[in-house]
Amino acid sequence: MKQERIRADLAIIGAGSAGLSVAAGAAQLGLSVVLFERGEMGGDCLNYGCVPSKALIAAADAAHAAREARALGVGVSDVTVDFPAVMARVHKVIAEIAPIDSQERFEGLGVRVVRETARFKDRRTVESESVKVTARKVVIAAGSRAAAPPIPGLDTVPYLTNESLFELTALPEHLIVLGGGPIGVELGQAFRRLGARVTIVEAMTLLSKEDSDAAAVVLDQLEADGVTLLAGHKVVRIEPGPVVVAEGPQGEVRIAGSHLLVAVGRTPSLKDLNLEAAGVAHDKGGITTNAALRTSNPRVFAIGDIAGRGQFTHLAGAHAGLFVRRALFASPINADRLVVPRVTYSDPELAAVGLTEAQARAQHGDAIKVLVSPFADNDRAQAEGDTRGFGKLVLSAKGQILGATLVGARAGDHLAVWTQAMTTRLKLSNLTGVIAPYPTRGEINKRLAGQFYTPTLFSPGVRRLVSVLKRLA
Repeated sequence: MKQERIRADLAIIGAGSAGLSVAAGAAQLGLSVVLFERGEMGGDCLNYGCVPSKALIAAADAAHAAREARALGVGVSDVTVDFPAVMARVHKVIAEIAPIDSQERFEGLGVRVVRETARFKDRRTVESESVKVTARKVVIAAGSRAAAPPIPGLDTVPYLTNESLFELTALPEHLIVLGGGPIGVELGQAFRRLGARVTIVEAMTLLSKEDSDAAAVVLDQLEADGVTLLAGHKVVRIEPGPVVVAEGPQGEVRIAGSHLLVAVGRTPSLKDLNLEAAGVAHDKGGITTNAALRTSNPRVFAIGDIAGRGQFTHLAGAHAGLFVRRALFASPINADRLVVPRVTYSDPELAAVGLTEAQARAQHGDAIKVLVSPFADNDRAQAEGDTRGFGKLVLSAKGQILGATLVGARAGDHLAVWTQAMTTRLKLSNLTGVIAPYPTRGEINKRLAGQFYTPTLFSPGVRRLVSVLKRLA
């Protein structure tokens, strides 16, 4: 096939969250844009990640809420789960959101969309089977995909990843999950609440990157749901069945299941890009970029998961915004200064931004302050009958916000206060003066901020001052 030759202002590889955001912004600013995507428009988040997983979790939470409704005085009998109907709704949600990311919408914006595998021809040329594009700038936004660990026997048995999980039409009898990070915990709990037996196998500690006290609240709920948690168990081999053989504190254990889900992390999608032809440096963590997201080839930028700075859809969107500011408006940017929140969408949710308590102590020693407020002291949580969890604020000795963690129902919805505060470097005093609507779970944020001033406000010195002022008045 003869290749069509195209000159463009911008060539983008990957139509996931990051690539689509750049394409839309650049096209609406009048630039000529060519967008390559060999898979589904919308990338991993829409088709295999954020959207379908949250739709599945919604169904699982509904089933759990129905079973637990009697605690609120509501009798619900014969709770059943129609798994094919659940999965049909998952795909319906994807289909409802898909037009926003569709090829038709972007072509309507003036973007040339090429649904083929893209690779570098040279330092400024990207080609596919049918086109060869010479561009002023190139953006690599190819994302990441589920990693397959080098476990003996894994390649001899069928296994699921997030890319195939949502194609199930029958509920697994016993789902074995390899990996106790956010994805493994979220999906493991969801499938258990939908009726499957679930075992999560993790070589280290489950949710090890999060505050250990907050993680414990989530893991307690998983165990209450009936999920079997095998922390500190290193998988040594996989046998047909599937059977997972792991080495744990008490020796070797064998776990026989009906389905195997591999959720041990993600790896950048570097394959087939021919980065060497473009002079783009990379390693197993992704493409090497500077703070402006520029690669070793000054014409080429990398954003999103493949840039090796974190694997969150909201971070990919932030990268896209930075690229547009830098490349199109020549504004100075620094991707290293982004304050990036994270949420594990379990029940209860675990939401965090900045440093955990352990990370702060490792960096600052004991020169930190840790403030904790339990949801048990929150009137809305009491009214809803769900007081699980707490808020934790980690501060420097002078009150600078180093990190915040919330664990509880819908915790992710209340984290933005701390992300904004850290991004704009707000002082705690700016938060204590805010009126929080009552009764809401968000009141916990004001309570946390206020705790910093409590020892001073009610100190003996202040009490003496009030006594003097009282007599003068």
